[in-house]
Amino acid sequence: MNKQTRRKVEIDGVTIYLAHPDELPMRWIGQQELMLQLHACWRLIDERDLPLSPRLIGKPGVGKTTLAYAAARQLGKEVYIFQATMDTRPEDLLITPVVAEGQKINYVASPIVTAMIVGGVAILDEGNRMSEKSWASLAPLLDTRRYIESIVAGVKVKAHPDFRMVATMNDDASTFEIPEYIHSRLQPQIYIDFPERDEELEILRENLPFVDEKILNYVADFLERCHASDEPYTVRDGINIARYVAKRLTTGRHNLQRLLQEATVKVLGESALRYL
Repeated sequence: MNKQTRRKVEIDGVTIYLAHPDELPMRWIGQQELMLQLHACWRLIDERDLPLSPRLIGKPGVGKTTLAYAAARQLGKEVYIFQATMDTRPEDLLITPVVAEGQKINYVASPIVTAMIVGGVAILDEGNRMSEKSWASLAPLLDTRRYIESIVAGVKVKAHPDFRMVATMNDDASTFEIPEYIHSRLQPQIYIDFPERDEELEILRENLPFVDEKILNYVADFLERCHASDEPYTVRDGINIARYVAKRLTTGRHNLQRLLQEATVKVLGESALRYL
């Protein structure tokens, strides 16, 4: 990391080093109603109004992070993504002490706190993988107080008026139930379902412009059949299947149908073959 370009601010006499914004090639395709719903959550309609901090809920791979990122960039805001895990500690979410040159302690703001300071958008990705102890540190940020308190750095940080936040949450069995007092603060819920076939094909084209159209259409048809049977397979799985097939085609002469079967088994398992 280039320390010379890292921004810093001073709060109550304490120097806080800021995280870098995320610059990603993400574009939201289709389902524009979801974009409108998210923008509505962040909009202020009166000087006494406050923004909402919604939850984007859906199966892994349906585009929750992409939607959040694209929505923020449409508003011209810097975006800061924090990837939550079961090992995330409260200080990871706030301000972390780091040993610098000469054994000096530097205080480094998380992506969330950085977004608070600069007025950007914070995306708490896969938030329901975190423990309740970590969620507790964000409680005052998610209500009318709009601040965090770092015990480590000994400072209270108030959110910039332009600060916005959204949490993504996977709808699967590998996650925790979030505490009720956080549940009531992260509202409303915006559910992201599978896109239509033409939208899914456009997503495949967007991510794999170098892959043959025949492969992309085949994968789009496969995903459509999976969705009709309520399988959890997503366009992310389709991208991996198509990418693998395209790579295997470069290794010699192959039967495309067999390669699609091979890729499907390697990505999703043999049970997915019935949809080919």
